[in-house]
Amino acid sequence: MLEQRSFRDILGRFTTGVVLVTADTAEGPKGMAVNSFTSVSLTPPLVALCAADTSSTWPAIRDTGSFAVTILGDRHAELCRLFSTKGADRFAAGDWSTTRAGHPIPADGLGWLDCRITTVHPAGDHELVIAEALEGALTEQADPLVFHAGRFTALAAA
Repeated sequence: MLEQRSFRDILGRFTTGVVLVTADTAEGPKGMAVNSFTSVSLTPPLVALCAADTSSTWPAIRDTGSFAVTILGDRHAELCRLFSTKGADRFAAGDWSTTRAGHPIPADGLGWLDCRITTVHPAGDHELVIAEALEGALTEQADPLVFHAGRFTALAAA
């Protein structure tokens, strides 16, 4: 069986973007940084993400039944680190807006989606979440926040 550290190191070579998943929950605004995010279907418009069973944020978002996804740009590395820090006051700084559904989003994200959870599957030590995108918009034109080999990096021009 593949060892966990080796598996993690191998998967770390797969370059990903980073999004914030945020919601206006019964406990107030909640959010987390996610790099396991992908499109699933165009018809209907579906996305997927994975949330760790150990997350203290995900249960409140899941219980809300909906959330916003914000695609982060290369200027959002510190915001991403903040949203990856347990116990941090994640919404104290920065310029925030809200979607029509009331979910908080950074005002300077590259784009956002309002999503309704359709399915949650147990998947090892995570939950695999499928959600329908109900509304969204492009908001800024900038380079994406890119994560590779355990660190943020930049895309190179071809």
